[in-house]
Amino acid sequence: MATISSHCFRHLPPRIPKFRASSSLSLSTLSCSLAQEEDLDRNGNASSITTTNGNSSSYFPKRGQTLELVCESLAFKGKGLCKVTDTGFVVMCDRALPGERFIGRVTRKKGNYAEVSKVKTISPPRDIVDAPCEYASHCGGCKTQNLSYEAQLRAKEDQVRELVVHVGRFSHKELELEGVMKPIVTCHIQFHYRNKMEFSFGPYKWLPKESLHERQAGSDNYALGLHVPGFFDKVLNVDKCLLQSDPANKVLAAVQDCWRDPQLDFSPYDVHSHKGFLKHLMLRTGRDVVTGHPEVMVNFVTSSNKPELLKFLVDKLSAFPEVVSIINNVNTSVGNTSVGEEEYTLYGKSCITETLRGLTFQISANSFFQTNTHQAEVLYELIEEYAGITGDGSEVVLDLFCGTGTIGLALANSVKHVYGYEVVPQAIADARLNAEINGIHNATYVQGDLNKIDENFGKNFPKPDIVISDPNRPGMHMKLIKFLLKLKAPRIVYVSCNPATCARDLDYLCHGVAEQNIEGCYKLVGLQPVDMFPHTPHIECGITSLVQDISQGWVFKVEIAAETHASLLHDLTNVCLPKPF
Repeated sequence: MATISSHCFRHLPPRIPKFRASSSLSLSTLSCSLAQEEDLDRNGNASSITTTNGNSSSYFPKRGQTLELVCESLAFKGKGLCKVTDTGFVVMCDRALPGERFIGRVTRKKGNYAEVSKVKTISPPRDIVDAPCEYASHCGGCKTQNLSYEAQLRAKEDQVRELVVHVGRFSHKELELEGVMKPIVTCHIQFHYRNKMEFSFGPYKWLPKESLHERQAGSDNYALGLHVPGFFDKVLNVDKCLLQSDPANKVLAAVQDCWRDPQLDFSPYDVHSHKGFLKHLMLRTGRDVVTGHPEVMVNFVTSSNKPELLKFLVDKLSAFPEVVSIINNVNTSVGNTSVGEEEYTLYGKSCITETLRGLTFQISANSFFQTNTHQAEVLYELIEEYAGITGDGSEVVLDLFCGTGTIGLALANSVKHVYGYEVVPQAIADARLNAEINGIHNATYVQGDLNKIDENFGKNFPKPDIVISDPNRPGMHMKLIKFLLKLKAPRIVYVSCNPATCARDLDYLCHGVAEQNIEGCYKLVGLQPVDMFPHTPHIECGITSLVQDISQGWVFKVEIAAETHASLLHDLTNVCLPKPF
């Protein structure tokens, strides 16, 4: 792991200030500038490779300039955190790996750092392996496949540690000497672990520059696959994805085999002209609760309701024994979403099933469910452990951001009552249905926006013994943080999909908010990273358990995720977090 000199952090304020609203981290607010610490003079031309000579007091490369770089570690969205050779100026490079020395061309400047694209590798990175996926060099879904899994785990663990120290304001002594941070939990299934994948249709296959001569005409150029990183309108054609199940890959191959046939009259949706019929293909995999055999749901997202057009595909795919559900979501909007205004069941059931922690869950086309079922079992077991449930059935659980109720329902049989809150009405409906399916009668689910709570929140349920909070990427709103500080619950379990905002919230809950004269009342007693999504840069902050007194404390388990997206900045003290206020 790359380290930053102590002088870098003198630029940090005594606490994280109020940040502007953002759904992800940016590299623009709290930067670690090495300009005054180095003697630099790099004013070379845009087409030249710069060298280290001269005594300039600052160094800001120009756009188009080529630099010799060394990748120090993985950072924001899995990008390589690099520094210019013989200087300390920081640049970010996509697909650069730790230890790699390469030539990079500056593509963008943002304040005290720059972004570069890789031109040529001079010496290979450490821990490099051959990526098994043929699309790995262009697809952004699992961009760290060519880094050994052990190195991936080290990088994710280091990133979590740095965020908790530099954003959460917890000391290395607390984390290491007091045994707060535990070694990362490995994901034993490193491929074919995703139970949900969404592919997009497009009128043109995206091809790298060296393959442009292979471009075909007409329907042969249609694409079905994944978006090229950073582009909403460019689709990389994919015939097989190593992250999804084998039955799902069979379905994908069957669709790819026929949908371009001109006689079928299919047209892929064009996001620019807003014309075309096929928008997305979503594949979900579950398990039959009796036999344990895989169940596949196929969801065609289309721009209009034309079931006669889909009949050929329905007949072809229904022949697969694993396919038990074929759904059509009709989305007439121009947005790039798979949720339709109307939904039709074209074949089989409207839902598939999955089991988790001994419970049965029905999964509809657009319902939320943990994407890695196997590792979710590990996660939920740790949640139960860190929640410190006594098992005597006396405790009340408050499940905030409960989604479809999976976490709370997994605990319900060991507690007195579960109260769940969630803003999405369909998720609440699913949570109630899941409780009914499993014969759980001590769980109450309420629809409500936890970012808009008032002084009456908390009057409709008894004081909880355990609070579970599983917010989305922006983290918890300051109103909710104030409520929790006032509540002084014996224990809080924090589940998060963004370790940066999680670290910020932990700072508020443990250390308080000085500018608002708010004192913290919890203590961090455990930090357990868990890798949820191998071969991806995304990090999800898992469980956190807080106890009211400083003598009791709380546990924070960090989960490493793949979907979509958890952003992280490592070793740059250059973080802009979503505003919780």
